Parts: sequence; C-alpha cells; structure tokens
Amino acid sequence: MQVKLLAYTPEPEKTVAGAAKLCYAAADIDTVYEGLTEEKTASFLEMLQSIGHESPIEHASFTFGIEGVSRSLLAQITRHRIASFSVQSQRYVREDGFQFVLPPEIEKIPQAKEEFLRAMEEDAAHYQRLTELLKEQHKQELLAAGETEKSADRKAEKQAIEDARFVLPNACATKMLCTMNARSLLNFFSQRCCNRAQWEIRELATQMLREVRAVAPHLFEKAGPPCLRGACPEGKMSCGKMDEVRKKFAAL
Repeated sequence: MQVKLLAYTPEPEKTVAGAAKLCYAAADIDTVYEGLTEEKTASFLEMLQSIGHESPIEHASFTFGIEGVSRSLLAQITRHRIASFSVQSQRYVREDGFQFVLPPEIEKIPQAKEEFLRAMEEDAAHYQRLTELLKEQHKQELLAAGETEKSADRKAEKQAIEDARFVLPNACATKMLCTMNARSLLNFFSQRCCNRAQWEIRELATQMLREVRAVAPHLFEKAGPPCLRGACPEGKMSCGKMDEVRKKFAAL
C-alpha cells in the first residue's frame, strides 16, 4: 500500500480559522485573515471542536494518491459519500498479470497462502482466455461491419476486457485519487481507524491521518477512533485495547 498527500488547501488551518472568525467576529472578507497568528488559529480550531461547530472545517480539502489496495477496499471507501474518487478503470486498462493484495491472515498459513496464490493464477488465466475469446468474436463482427484492421482490433479489445473483468477477484489491486474535506476526513478516521474496522482500510486510514497531521496538526490533533476522545462506543463489541490504541495514535 502506498498513500501520498498530493494536494491540499493552502494554509488549511488558517482557512478554517478564517471561516470561524467570520462567523463569530465583526470581520469582513478583506480582513478575515488579519491577526490569525498560529496561536490565534489554534485557538479558533479548539473553539470549534469544543462547541461542535463543524461546518467551517469543510473549507479545507485534501487529495490523496492511493495505490496497492484491493477492489474490496474500494467497495468500502466509496461508502464515504462526501468525497471524490477517480479510480483506474478495468474497462479501459487491461489487467494482464494483475497485481493483488494478499491478506496477512492468509499469508501466515503456508497452506492457505498456497491456495490463495493458486486462485490468483487461475483467475489471471481465465481473464486472459476470456479476453482472447471475446476479442476475436468482436473483431470479426467489426471487420464485417467495415472497420479497418487497426480500428477493429482496438475496439474489440475494449469490448472484450469490459466483460472479461467480471472474473477478476476482490483481491485485484487498484489505484485511485481521493479528495475529502476535513470534516469528512474526521468522520472517516473515526470510523476506519478503529480496531473494529477491516484491516486494510484501517491501515489506509492510519496512513492518511499521518499525512494530514503533518500539514494540519491542530486540525487533526484529536482525529482517530472514538476511544481517543472518551469511552469506546462499541459496547460488547469493543476490542478492549483502548490504552494500546491511544498510545499508537499519540505516537503517530
């Protein structure tokens, strides 16, 4: 897995503080940034958190480059709907010899790992064979309709991989750009940094949090699973490792 913060709102914390200042002080747009020292900016951010006023936080956004994650993770992260996603398409990008994510629990059992790798090889072979069969059929139809050899070949491949991709596994690796505003990110971290989250998206969320803390430390100071800010809300489903979790995110 590789996670990189590609772009973000310039001076994100000052932008959020400026929005808060406009709400609560006699300022106008020409003077809203005046006097926003680092100390004053931090004070505005702390005030917003203490009173639960979250809408000003939406003015800061962050764009991540993410690769080496599974299509299974893609199904989870896109449930966070206040976000923008651009994902490498399996309709347009051929997946010959596709990369895949090997779950750690499978990797540590030799027999399970062997079975998993064999399944990946079989899936790759089925994908390749389906692509060849579909492409040949589509190409003949396109040639019969008057397409040139080059055009028919190109269009036939696109049509073939559009259907052949149905045999690809959830483990198939993908790449994406993801943009979220800070308020959505705080919710995302609260849900996905928790030990109750699935291991892959938990690792992704933790890496994303590390990236944004480097550029907006006050804004994301208390970001992470709910147990960082109080009692665990999971009840009987709690992992029971609150002290361990708190130490982990304090050292992030």
